[in-house]
Amino acid sequence: MAQRSDDRSRTSVRTPPATSADTATLTLGVEEEFLLLDPATGESMTVADEVRDTLSGTAREQSRQEFRHSMVEMVSPVLSDLTALRECLVALRRAAARAAEAVGARLVAVGATPVCEAHRPVPDEQRYHDMSRRFGPVAHDPAVCGCHVHVGVPDRELAVRVCNHLRPWLPVVQALTTNSPLHDGRDTGHASWRSMQLERWPSIGPTPHFDSAADYDATVRELIDAGIMLDAAMVYWYARPSASYPTVEVRVGDVCPTVDDTVLVAGLVRALVATMIDDARAGVPAPRIRDCMVAAAHWRAAHDGVDGDLVDLRSGRPRPAWDLVDDLLATVAPALTRHGDRDLVLREVQRVRRDGTGATRQRRIMAGTGGDVRAVLDHLAAQTVAA
Repeated sequence: MAQRSDDRSRTSVRTPPATSADTATLTLGVEEEFLLLDPATGESMTVADEVRDTLSGTAREQSRQEFRHSMVEMVSPVLSDLTALRECLVALRRAAARAAEAVGARLVAVGATPVCEAHRPVPDEQRYHDMSRRFGPVAHDPAVCGCHVHVGVPDRELAVRVCNHLRPWLPVVQALTTNSPLHDGRDTGHASWRSMQLERWPSIGPTPHFDSAADYDATVRELIDAGIMLDAAMVYWYARPSASYPTVEVRVGDVCPTVDDTVLVAGLVRALVATMIDDARAGVPAPRIRDCMVAAAHWRAAHDGVDGDLVDLRSGRPRPAWDLVDDLLATVAPALTRHGDRDLVLREVQRVRRDGTGATRQRRIMAGTGGDVRAVLDHLAAQTVAA
């Protein structure tokens, strides 16, 4: 993937600090991708079309077709309150689970295909066929599922600058969301196998540093001209100005096992974006970090989750993961308070500190059952729809 070198001159843009009117409450929305698994074997079932046909009303309107026929995506409306987001996600997950059950499948919130996916056709649309021809076997990898958080940033120039400021912190967010240690029925040694699998795509990974929205657009055009992407919709960087909405979209995380995990991530991401808006508007420059170090930090996050060390991109040195989580919380504390999210987020962080991430919880069940993958999937299915 083409990268911007770290020694290029950068245009410093200074604007007045944000007023309380435009940053007091940032809107947000969440997209969650789920696997459709055989209840008996744990293998992926290519029944997404049938599941979506079974959905009705709001749930049908808020479902989306995905690249794999073994996946379904559910999309929240635009909201400003985490409690309302939680209620919406519970309702969407339960509706999708009922639809999956109606066609003989089970809805499971897990980041990567845990057993196998024997049939991997792409949807019968020209764009998907073009992707299959261009990227070959990569386009037919087993399904992976993410959690994408959109935060309202209607100024696109500002959105690009916010993405620059997010770079040091996204590995910490990634570590907190790790929920895919299994592949082919075994522990991969990575807390997020989804992240490893996605590295095969040339347009997925850490967001490069851009000087401006024009620089961003020019780079995307260069990548399309070079054949790396088919179109601008294939920008899959971990944070990006959304191609469809006036938002910054953070897409670094695995789909979360529970709604409470998702709400935690959404609250943290919104607070991060709000904090970086304040920094960008105050003229604080985004740190210029070598791309290889950012990539290394994401690899470490995907490998260890929060059960080991992470790379502190401010110093370039490894530190205990929970120390960096504490630094993240301190950094976004004013934004959490401003949005009324502080108590909820701190409570949920303490829960994850006590119980572990989705990956940790899966491994605990594997260890306690002698490696019974079905026990893991039973647990995940129950957690997917738990209130």
